This record gives sequence, C-alpha cells and structure tokens, in this order.
Amino acid sequence: VQLQASGGGLVQAGGSLRLSCATSPRISSDNLMGWYRQAPGKQRELVASIRSGRSPNYADSVTGRFTIFRDNSKSAVYLQMSGLKPEDTAVYYCKARIESQDYWGQGTQVTVSS
Repeated sequence: VQLQASGGGLVQAGGSLRLSCATSPRISSDNLMGWYRQAPGKQRELVASIRSGRSPNYADSVTGRFTIFRDNSKSAVYLQMSGLKPEDTAVYYCKARIESQDYWGQGTQVTVSS
C-alpha cells in the first residue's frame, strides 16, 4: 500500500491549509487513517485519526482548529487546518493501519510564519 500526501506549504499565522492523502490501492473505510507531524528536534506525534463508525480523535493542541475527514470513494483522508500557529510548523505524515501494519506517506512540509 502506498500513501501520497500533498497540500503543505507556507502560510501566515491564522491562515488555513488542507492536506490530502490518498492510498493506492484503495483500502477499506474500516482501516484507521491518521495524520502525524514531526517538528525539528521533536518526536513524531499524532495530530488526528479517523475510522469509520467512530468519532475522530484529535491531539489537544489542535482540537477546535483542525478537522480530519475522509472520502471513502477516493480512499483518501484530509486534514483541514485553520487558525494555524507557528508551533504547527512541522512535516506532516499520513498513516494507514491495515491488519496491524502501519503504512506511511512521504510527508509534506507545513510552515507557519508569525
């Protein structure tokens, strides 16, 4: 399974970005998908995750600002980010969990300027 992430970029504080991640081949909506991020010098952390039939899960630091959703017809997951802060600057990775194995996308850089 391959994951292709896109949508990162440079944005001013308070701005918005939408990240996209599509899988190839398509995977079941029952499979957990999520977004993680890694800032320089820090460990990779969970940002948000989603699985059909369950409420999305968010890190406290992004709750109320970020929204994760998926389009099962496209086998894709998205992360709508609003109210971006400089501390959101990181490389963002999408992940899919299939039969207890994790598959990662290549990462997309998000930079928020103050």
